[in-house]
Amino acid sequence: MSISRRAWLYGSMASAACVFAATPAAAQAKPDYPAKDIKAICNFAPGTRADVMVRFFAERVSSIVNRNVQVDNRIAQNGNAATKLAAKAKPDGYTIMITPGSYTLAAAPAILKKPGFDPLKDFVPVTTLFRLNYAVLVDAKSPAKNAADLAAALKAKGDKASFGYNSNVPLIGGEMFNKAAGANAAAKRYRDLQSIINDLTIGNTDFIVMDVPVAAEQIKSGKLRAIAVTGAKRAPALPDVPTVAEAGVKGFDPIDQWWGVFAPAKTPAAIVSKLEVVFNRVVGSDDTRTFLANGGAEPFPGNATHLKDLLAADVKRWRGLVEMAGIDPE
Repeated sequence: MSISRRAWLYGSMASAACVFAATPAAAQAKPDYPAKDIKAICNFAPGTRADVMVRFFAERVSSIVNRNVQVDNRIAQNGNAATKLAAKAKPDGYTIMITPGSYTLAAAPAILKKPGFDPLKDFVPVTTLFRLNYAVLVDAKSPAKNAADLAAALKAKGDKASFGYNSNVPLIGGEMFNKAAGANAAAKRYRDLQSIINDLTIGNTDFIVMDVPVAAEQIKSGKLRAIAVTGAKRAPALPDVPTVAEAGVKGFDPIDQWWGVFAPAKTPAAIVSKLEVVFNRVVGSDDTRTFLANGGAEPFPGNATHLKDLLAADVKRWRGLVEMAGIDPE
């Protein structure tokens, strides 16, 4: 029986009338929506990188609909309390959730024994917002200059090789690289990211997988070197860093983080359509592109149908990833 690992679930516009009239479906909604403030539930603590992302979109939507979009931070149960609250909210369009749905929703059934909600039945997807990549990093002084070098080094070290992690995504990313490289590096759990970095720099562990915004900071500081990114394409924030496949390690199934907007199930379709139009207007703006680029992310526009299909596919995929990484549901 593998050791149980805690689920960590990861930081002037046109008038409303013009935007809401953009599609026939939106035009069918009640003309007075929204008639009051909207609550945007957030899984993360105020001031975190994820919270900043949520507040950015909440503020931009507020400027379009001329109603406040109030961020409600619920961080209990590693953020899962927020998701449960959103699932049980009144389906009237006045409670939404802006979240990294690839994990807070798609991964939850795989890493939690009793998540308290069904991501496919208890929510109606609105649209995707943005996505960000993860990077495979080594100590800046490491002789491994690329992913192929690291794979060879790990195989040479055999069971003495290791990688560090402090949450589920770095664990899964590390195990995925392990598998693709044909290596047997041990997963070493740490309480925090800084402890992993410290061990990397003194040679006590070999690599780590972390999200690109944090990775970019470590690279800039000169402490770590990115040898690959885990997505299907390169990260705009690290344009010179190849994907794992480009770097010479085949068989790595790309993984990234995507954010989306969700409402409680049974929210009227016309309201969902209104929200979809508004959020996509925000995603398509120049200031949003600049904001996301500064945060190491990139726009990921979509629609309700696209997000529904994406969520369903990722729910299935995460079950396999969690099993592969040996994570016991908690």
